[in-house]
Amino acid sequence: QPARGGRRDGAGRDGGGRGRRFDDERGGRGSRPNPFARPAKPQPEAAAEPVAEPEAEPVVEPVVESEATSSDDTNTITVSAAASLTDSFTALGAAFEQDNPGIAVRFNFAGSSTLAEQLAAGAPVDVFAAASSEAMDRAVQAGTVEQPELFATNTLAIAVPPNNPAQISRLDDLAHPDITIVVCDVPVPCGAATQRLFDANALFVVPASLERDVRAVLTKVIQDEADAGIVYRTDITAAGDAVHGIDISSESNVINSYPIAVTATADDSSRDLATQFVDFVLSDDGQSILRSWGFGTP
Repeated sequence: QPARGGRRDGAGRDGGGRGRRFDDERGGRGSRPNPFARPAKPQPEAAAEPVAEPEAEPVVEPVVESEATSSDDTNTITVSAAASLTDSFTALGAAFEQDNPGIAVRFNFAGSSTLAEQLAAGAPVDVFAAASSEAMDRAVQAGTVEQPELFATNTLAIAVPPNNPAQISRLDDLAHPDITIVVCDVPVPCGAATQRLFDANALFVVPASLERDVRAVLTKVIQDEADAGIVYRTDITAAGDAVHGIDISSESNVINSYPIAVTATADDSSRDLATQFVDFVLSDDGQSILRSWGFGTP
């Protein structure tokens, strides 16, 4: 077993990232709290009851418009899509606009749980594409979407900097106490999938931070703020030479299914266009674009 390089001279520990960061002391396995472990049963204390903090309102992220976006909203649809769909859906939107002159697709990319909260808060969205069935199920239960359909699948992979300073070669290496690893927070699909991955392989891993979506994980690896990050296989494809990808065997990996649906709040002027966009994603041409970015068929 080669020596682990890990973070050298505190590289990437400036705290400038957006994730939730944990104690950096390296006292070996179990020396820091494990956010993926089951919490211990709390002991009764004599302290006064804490005052509940008000629940934060979901933040509506700014949309990303394609170059062809028209100022006429009657010919524009807004698509909220999981962060892992950023590249593939941008390509899908461009192809849809090319096939439908005068129509524009406007995108809002974020973690699926954030997007579901935005929908529940009344965000003006016509199509919702999530990175897991669980996230879509919450939208269905809230009555914010119509009948969803599966359009793609994805699996997890390990992203490391191109020079792989920690010499990671397999999933088990991530449990080494000198490895700095970042993952998605559990409420978002990539975090829930990562938790399933660690549980299924009996791995005790202490993340250095929990990120709000998979692209935030990828960014920290690209910026050399971590030795490794758990991302989707499609994110490795999208990153190109900026990261090195390490595959996880199919026997050890987990699969996420991606559903899409027209929202219940889409008005009459955009509902037909939203339905056309969903149909395009499910079509042979749409599926071909998704496969080119590494997605599997549903």
